[in-house]
Amino acid sequence: MSLYRIILVDDEEEVRKGIIRKIDWNHLGFDVVGDAENGAEALEQIEQLEPEVVMTDIRMPFMDGLTLTERIRQKYPSMKVLIFSGFDDFEYAQQAIKLNVTEYILKPVNVEELSEILTRVKQNLDEEICQRRDAALLQESYRKSLPILREVFLNDLVRGTANASLIEEKLREYNVDILHSQKWITALLHIEAENTDRPAALQKELVPISVRQIAEDHLKEYCRFTMFNSSAGMTLIAAIDENNSQTGLLDHLGDICKECRRILDVTVTIAVGHSCQDLSEISRIYQSSVDALGYKTIVGTGQTIYINDVEPVSRGKLKFDNTDENDFVTAVKFGPQEKITETIQKLMARMDDAKVHARQQQLYMLSLFNCVTRLMQQYDLTTREIFDTETQYMDIPSTIGKPEEFENGLLQVCFRIHESLNRERDNTTKKVILEARQYIESHYQDPSLSVEMICRELHMSPAYFSTMFRKVTGQTYIAYLTEVRLQKAVELLNETDDKTYVIAQKVGYQEQNYFSYVFKKRFGISPTKYRGTQSS
Repeated sequence: MSLYRIILVDDEEEVRKGIIRKIDWNHLGFDVVGDAENGAEALEQIEQLEPEVVMTDIRMPFMDGLTLTERIRQKYPSMKVLIFSGFDDFEYAQQAIKLNVTEYILKPVNVEELSEILTRVKQNLDEEICQRRDAALLQESYRKSLPILREVFLNDLVRGTANASLIEEKLREYNVDILHSQKWITALLHIEAENTDRPAALQKELVPISVRQIAEDHLKEYCRFTMFNSSAGMTLIAAIDENNSQTGLLDHLGDICKECRRILDVTVTIAVGHSCQDLSEISRIYQSSVDALGYKTIVGTGQTIYINDVEPVSRGKLKFDNTDENDFVTAVKFGPQEKITETIQKLMARMDDAKVHARQQQLYMLSLFNCVTRLMQQYDLTTREIFDTETQYMDIPSTIGKPEEFENGLLQVCFRIHESLNRERDNTTKKVILEARQYIESHYQDPSLSVEMICRELHMSPAYFSTMFRKVTGQTYIAYLTEVRLQKAVELLNETDDKTYVIAQKVGYQEQNYFSYVFKKRFGISPTKYRGTQSS
């Protein structure tokens, strides 16, 4: 088994380095992946390095160990936290117990004592993973959680074939607790096929069960939901009410992807559809989850894909009852060109196999062209964007009845639609990131400015925003915000006589000491000395 990642947090560098030097970490099953001198710095490292264990001092500047632990518990409930302190203080111990701290250690701690503690922590982590992989427990959980009648009904619900007047009654009968919500969201959990050697205990057929159990464990304290298997895969219906939010749910789904990679070593992609305010519309938003999953070839796997993040224009959905039409639209939207060609050739080849009147063949080709027209209308594409001339639009209908000419014309149009949608998607992402940067420039003075606030403004999921922000700007959101604030601080230091604490508040830092710490880390000198060098 690979080593568990651990981060050390202490404001005294000598203490941190001493602990790192004295302990044989690899022998105990750990790898020290980072160290920090305060809680604020530690949170940034935790986000990037995703350790299994954090060992922190209690008393530190800017953010103490208990506050750090509280933040960790909110976002990473399964992470182990070891607190060490030089103060034999019962009140600290009480607070630590409330925060479900794994170990509370009194300084000074010797090598033998800390090694024993780390051995216990490793055993605890090993047991948790073994429990997840226990085949008998997983199979029993599977049998208990998926009664056949409940499964059949939920599949009818997402297919749109359930009797609308009986939906509430059936949900109560099958004990599916998602009623009386402000809105509902559907998602698909897709396990990517990978050629990796998994532990022998975790047989291939048990991977979906384990993924499902991780998802259920992660969501059970956050929202009311139900999970089941549908024709599109592992399906989630989540209830959003006054106790949670759509943005928060997206965050949790992103954490599930990370947890599956960490514990099971499998890649899970979660596709999230639109929301609805009526249970009878579940089938519509379920289809939007299926659409979102199609974008994984563009966005990438192993993360959440939210339909609002990736659909470039109008959110209005046209319903195609015919499976062939859905395949056609999917190929044109997602590509690549080889897939578009293959799909159209397959659809056109059916005319050779079907022994029907020529008029029926013409109607068949007309239905394909109508799909193209509706697709252009759906995404507000003009004839000028897709065709070289206004009259060229009518050239394709004129070839109906001439299969070879029709197919060639249809292929070229579909290629252009595909390219146009890709360009629009890229332009939309760049425009949104520009709006985000403008929002930061206007609100950097707010100490509570966060990714969540920006995403609420832009109607995006935090995980997708963070990925796209870094891709477009080359910086993380935190690094960009810090740079903006520090550049504004430099301007104020050069142009005003304001005290350092006043400048700190003006650029979004509540604590002068933390502002000075960040400033010195960036420029190598304190704000006061910086002003002195400018005036001399």
